[in-house]
Amino acid sequence: MFENKKEQKMILFALIVLSLFVSPLFILGENAHLRVHDNLDSNLAWYKVLTESGVMTGSVDARVPQIINGYLQRNAYGTEFSLIVWLYAFFPTMTAYALSQTIARFAAFLGMYLLLRKHIIPRPESAIFCVTVSLAFAMTPFWPSGMLSTLGMPLALWAFLNIRNGEKSWINWLVLTLLPLYASIVLGFFFFLSAMGLFWLVEAARNKSWNIRFLLAICYMTFVFLLVEYRLVYSFLFDEEPNSRDEYFHARLSFWHCVRLTFKNYIIGHHHVATMHTIVILPVTLLAFYLVIKNKLWKQERVFLFLFCLNFVLSAWYAFWFYKGWLPLTERFHFLDTFNFARYHFLRPLVIYVLFALSLKLLWNAGGGWKRAAPRLAIVQVVFMLFFNEEVLFQFRPTVKEFFAEEQFTEIKEYIGRPQEEYRVASIGLHPAIAQYNGFYTLDTYNNFYPLEYKYQFRKIIAKELEKNAAIRTYFDEWGGRCYIFTDELGKNYLYEKDSTKTLKNLELNTEVFKQMGGTHFFSAVPIENAEENRLSLEKVFDSDQSAWRVFLYEVIKRTTTPLIISWELRAYP
Repeated sequence: MFENKKEQKMILFALIVLSLFVSPLFILGENAHLRVHDNLDSNLAWYKVLTESGVMTGSVDARVPQIINGYLQRNAYGTEFSLIVWLYAFFPTMTAYALSQTIARFAAFLGMYLLLRKHIIPRPESAIFCVTVSLAFAMTPFWPSGMLSTLGMPLALWAFLNIRNGEKSWINWLVLTLLPLYASIVLGFFFFLSAMGLFWLVEAARNKSWNIRFLLAICYMTFVFLLVEYRLVYSFLFDEEPNSRDEYFHARLSFWHCVRLTFKNYIIGHHHVATMHTIVILPVTLLAFYLVIKNKLWKQERVFLFLFCLNFVLSAWYAFWFYKGWLPLTERFHFLDTFNFARYHFLRPLVIYVLFALSLKLLWNAGGGWKRAAPRLAIVQVVFMLFFNEEVLFQFRPTVKEFFAEEQFTEIKEYIGRPQEEYRVASIGLHPAIAQYNGFYTLDTYNNFYPLEYKYQFRKIIAKELEKNAAIRTYFDEWGGRCYIFTDELGKNYLYEKDSTKTLKNLELNTEVFKQMGGTHFFSAVPIENAEENRLSLEKVFDSDQSAWRVFLYEVIKRTTTPLIISWELRAYP
């Protein structure tokens, strides 16, 4: 496979390009621009909180004291057997992030290259497509904390196909062992492994032969994932405490809305598994499909045709998972709400890029101008992907340093002048992750699941604001992952930077409940004009050249009554 010197040079060049692609993370460090949604606003703070919580390897019943009065289960932060957790434990945030990105992207390149070169387009003349498609795949703006949940699928498929074909190399089994340590079963591999199981079943029925080694490989990787994700398994099977996930309702869209969403997903994709296929890859695959029809290559291109259809089916499945017609089933089988089966579309990055490689091969085989165009189209996609580097894509967002604003929040901590564990805060117009990252104990949070008991208590603080705004009411009541101080005037915007002119004029919070829960201060990104009506006193405004925010520090005006702190340990209520 690697004997061709020209191919070796192409691989070396691709690795250099990939190294340059991740280099801004190492060079800029905290001055780099990163994705905010489901990244800076959550995961990066989670890793830091978990590292400093003292319960990283705690029991399945352990709680995280810094978040929502100790109601948050340790299990909400995932397994300690994940390599990404230890990267953040041993290295500063940006070093860990850069290393994680590098590991994921290089593994993605290697996996896709091995898969294409050995099983999809193995001919030597197709090497340029193997290298370029793999490089483009490795540069996709994937969800950072997903690690190899989607980017690792080509490597896993390569190993599975090797085992299926009778290869006895230990490397295949090593791949199936190590991937679960840097991927998530619920964010990709549940869907991949169930697809592999279906593949095995169809093949067994067709050939009337049990490929035991292939079946054992699927079972083995599933078993390793279940061991690694033991906290998730425990929470799913044995934790009977009602949690916020129990109030997640997904079946709400009309039929025609789902039809529109199908085509939107098919053409544009989804931000968690962004493939950036619209401009180059989609037209190329449609052109290749036309060539198959024109030249009647039905039998020769069965794999291409299967993937072409599967690509659309996965988009339709994603869209129609939200169809309101599911409601009778979700009401009867609760797990259909709590587990997101729409994520079968997480298979699309693998499908789309393998389909792209096959499409380029078809154009090459067509000869003439198509043959000359094929490698150029592959290179165009690679160049196109350079513009989706995080530093380019998020250049108008705050840098990591500006986002977490450690210097500014240190000033706030020193101004309050009490040990952080003795009081509780919440944020308005700011993500709670910022306060959490800086060591504050918060009553608000963004987490996948937490006790419903806490959600109901927290809701009392923002009840009047939810009554004013149906959008945030539905968002909180029927999902609630963001347990935020929502307001009618701010809506679902949590990024009010220092140049904002927005103010809150008609805020209505139940600060008595906030106080009873141990809350003392609000960190607001905007001034509150009717602060006194909410029993709030503006203590000080904090500004910094190294921060994206202007923080208005409000303290709840004290009363003579003694507050009752609502905590998981005390279970005390007024």
